[in-house]
Amino acid sequence: MSSPDPQVRAARNLTDPSPESTPEEKRPRSPGNRGPVVAVTGAATGIGELLTAHLAASDAIKQVIAIDERRGEVSEATWHILDVRDPAIAEKLRGADVVVHLALDLDLETDPAARTAYNVRGTQTVLTAAAAVGVHRVVLCTSAMVYGALADNDVPLSEHAELRATAEATGVGDLLEIERLGRRAPRAHPGLNVTVVRPTVLVGGTDTALTRYFESPRLLVVAGSRPTWQFCHVEDLVTALEYAALEKIDGEFAVGCEGWLEQEEVEELSGVRRMELPSAVALGAAARLHRIGLTPSPAGDLAYTMHPWVVSVSRLHDAGWRPKWTNEEVLGALLEEVEGRHTLAGRRLGRKDATAAGAAGATVALLGAAAVVRRARKARRRI
Repeated sequence: MSSPDPQVRAARNLTDPSPESTPEEKRPRSPGNRGPVVAVTGAATGIGELLTAHLAASDAIKQVIAIDERRGEVSEATWHILDVRDPAIAEKLRGADVVVHLALDLDLETDPAARTAYNVRGTQTVLTAAAAVGVHRVVLCTSAMVYGALADNDVPLSEHAELRATAEATGVGDLLEIERLGRRAPRAHPGLNVTVVRPTVLVGGTDTALTRYFESPRLLVVAGSRPTWQFCHVEDLVTALEYAALEKIDGEFAVGCEGWLEQEEVEELSGVRRMELPSAVALGAAARLHRIGLTPSPAGDLAYTMHPWVVSVSRLHDAGWRPKWTNEEVLGALLEEVEGRHTLAGRRLGRKDATAAGAAGATVALLGAAAVVRRARKARRRI
């Protein structure tokens, strides 16, 4: 998934020495090791860093090639410092058997056009470069969000279900395009295999519209909707990516906890009460607030808190993989992680704003968004 870690975008802005001035470090391997050489993009932060460390410690992996715009902390890997959009990445991938592409920007605060340009161009470059130097497998990480959140979805969805998502939610258009590139690549480059990993709601050092949902003083529920929740801890995603890198599974598959939680179970486990609003009010306010730039989340993000999009993880189970985390445990970890943060309508609040919102009540604060919209419109007219 793609790494949703907000540090990914920041990492790309850091100034680092050129590849020529950065010494490479390699982990000693026993002569008998016949495992694959695995390259990881986006290896310095987030999921990429976790996977790089995990693979570097594995006796099943011959060598780890780490690629990012800055050097990470995993000294056992061989590091190359460059932008994944640079065609020079081809030479850095030479000798790799598998590439796990995790250099994605899904930061809520990134300019959407810049985010799409980075994500799509980076994936195109990695796929083309991998094929050019004889890499035989590329692993892409997107999200189960590509299935779409719709009222008529099966519960659970089959992993082979049609992808019915639209580009209305944050980053989902990028993920759909990345999957399209992944499907096309083997036809354009015979001999190249592409594996696609689709995690459910990702938790563990992540910052997404779905994790921010649990930072609100009340859990917004749209009247008449049926929310369901299926989580995926980053530790489980890392082991699933390892399965893909070791070619224990291929094709397209989902990864997440077994089963799912209904909204009532989430409220009971979290102790956070709901705020129920009519669909027109919730969607209308979300659309207006995003349009005038007050919140980072478009109205399309709300669909994933309204309708079911839980997915079977049977393909991984058939391959012998099992999650270490349950939905209940991941929800508990998420609540600990977001404790002390305050979000309203997808926007992070400062301490002063949070105190005011808490005192007034979340319902009043959200419905008061209409007044904010009106004031913003008046201000634009005066300019």
